[in-house]
Amino acid sequence: MLPILDVIMLALRIYTWLILASVIISWLVAFGVINMRNDFVRMIYESLQRVTEPALSRIRRFMPDLGGIDLSPIVLLLIIFFIQQVIIRYLYPVAF
Repeated sequence: MLPILDVIMLALRIYTWLILASVIISWLVAFGVINMRNDFVRMIYESLQRVTEPALSRIRRFMPDLGGIDLSPIVLLLIIFFIQQVIIRYLYPVAF
């Protein structure tokens, strides 16, 4: 049971970094810092969107429209941190 929990924790940690990278690259594109005409930048942007957008779009359905502010990544990160704390506090002690 412990190796399975370790893999889940690692996957959550990696997904957290992917969410942060997606937010940062979307800001850089929105402010014109990086150019979407560059194939490498577009490939990274689209890859991050494909990985993070399914979870973020589900959260956006339930959130009110705040104009140009998107709080769905923050909500998703809070959900991930909650799941990690449940695993650490309640499932790891049982696995030992």
